Amino acid sequence: MNITRNRRYLLIGGKSVVVLLTLYILYQVIFTAPDTLLSWRGILEGALESDHRPLLLLSALLIPVNWGLEAWKWQLLGQKVEKISYLRAFRAVMVGLTLGFITPNRLGDYAGRVLELKSKARLEAIGAVFIGRFCQLVATVLVGSLGLLYFLLRLYWAAYPAICLSMIFLLLVLNVALLLLLFNARAMVALVAAVGPLRKLVKYLAIMSSYTFGEMYRVLLLSLGRYFIFLLQFILLLILFEVRLCPVEYISGVSATFFLKSIVPSVSLLSDLGVRELSAMYLFGLLGQDRLQVLSASLSLWLLNIAVPSAVGLFFVLRLRLNKKGVAA
Repeated sequence: MNITRNRRYLLIGGKSVVVLLTLYILYQVIFTAPDTLLSWRGILEGALESDHRPLLLLSALLIPVNWGLEAWKWQLLGQKVEKISYLRAFRAVMVGLTLGFITPNRLGDYAGRVLELKSKARLEAIGAVFIGRFCQLVATVLVGSLGLLYFLLRLYWAAYPAICLSMIFLLLVLNVALLLLLFNARAMVALVAAVGPLRKLVKYLAIMSSYTFGEMYRVLLLSLGRYFIFLLQFILLLILFEVRLCPVEYISGVSATFFLKSIVPSVSLLSDLGVRELSAMYLFGLLGQDRLQVLSASLSLWLLNIAVPSAVGLFFVLRLRLNKKGVAA
């Protein structure tokens, strides 16, 4: 019992250290200069008064498209447990988004989607949620690898060709491994079953092995669709905040940012806030861009796609609580 309690304290302590360290680095990078806040205010005012203001509206209009594609994904994945309409799938996504907003690594997303199902076997849907998130990770890594490749070839190839070749090889191995796992989910279930402490989770993940190649292909396409919506929104916001680059640099910088964010575990209660901002400022800094302008675009992306939809999702969470014992009507 004491061992379990100590492990819990260590886990909480470890997460707290990472959160505090992230916030400290952000503070050092952004707020150490005495005129930073004044500069940031000028950037925000300039963006709202510029001729590019419609780009903010366009980015906002893409929010329902983004989460609409995710609902379509969940409708396809959840049908292995029970048949669900698109509207129910959308509601489940919004509930999961809101619950995930306040939990590390968006773990509340699992609970939100599961609670919206009526089937007695709804806990088996945990595997369906996982495979959907895994598909999104694969999409992020596939495109993000190309973005990192651009930085390697442009900035480091001439001085460090051997290191660049090693990185390219690792990226290739990573992409192949993820695709093999995605289209052979039985292997993922077998890996979980091989780990003693995780073996009890197999019954909740077993559903992953029931998806066909065609079903996984469709889910991956939807994940790529969502990914390019995210990418387009970020680029529009970068343009709004006066970050001026060529198309290849925009795409490479954003895709590499998403890649780095995806491989760094989210430990805060504010989803991925902090990790993406640091990644974006570093990568676009390599391209000679002002860190406050990049930060403004990144924070705006977070507000549009996570904070605002999570607030809207509170309505669906309230409705969920009003139904019978948390089961949606």
